[in-house]
Amino acid sequence: MFKRQKSSGHTNKAIREKSRIINPAHPSARIIEEAVSVIEEGDVVLFPTRCLYGLAADASNPRAVERIFRIKRRSFQNPLLVLVKDHKDIGRLVQHVSPEAKSIMNSFWPGKITLVFKALPVILSALTAGTGKIGVRIPGHPVASRLVHLANGPITGTSANISGSLGASRIADIDPVIISEVDLILDAGPLKGGSGSTVVDVSEETPKILRRGEIPLKKLFTALNHR
Repeated sequence: MFKRQKSSGHTNKAIREKSRIINPAHPSARIIEEAVSVIEEGDVVLFPTRCLYGLAADASNPRAVERIFRIKRRSFQNPLLVLVKDHKDIGRLVQHVSPEAKSIMNSFWPGKITLVFKALPVILSALTAGTGKIGVRIPGHPVASRLVHLANGPITGTSANISGSLGASRIADIDPVIISEVDLILDAGPLKGGSGSTVVDVSEETPKILRRGEIPLKKLFTALNHR
């Protein structure tokens, strides 16, 4: 019994040491810089997005991307989305941005919607899972936005959950396995929650909704019809 208590104490201490309380509206520059350094070293940061907590790693680093899959117990046949800082970054990842995609981007970004494009051949195959497509979003949450702006390139934006389980809007609700395996935790308190971003495939002429989320279908159709 004594050994179990001692082990739990060491675990809690280790978690506290890698946790940083961060203001969700006005994130500390020092904490953001620390998180970016962790990402650039090929490690993984647990961070807040608008609705749910996510896992950030350098999207150009094969080892870091592989760690995301292993932390989440995620199939390598299941693609990962990435976060970018602006529209210019998208051009470095995708083959073509259609008028429909531009209309959606202009209407709803930053945040709320993830668009799936045909990926350039240079994109890591682990990110596309062999589909030839890449999911992209410009984040709306101030912490996520600062992270991607200071990073040297796109970062992963997948939710901080074991694959197949629900995402979490509070650190306390995240699977302990994930908490134990990430390298830094940015705790912004309770998030909005909900179903996360709407996912739309814009790789073909007609956009296709892959997952319903924050954007009501009516608003999405209105944006497309008024382009």
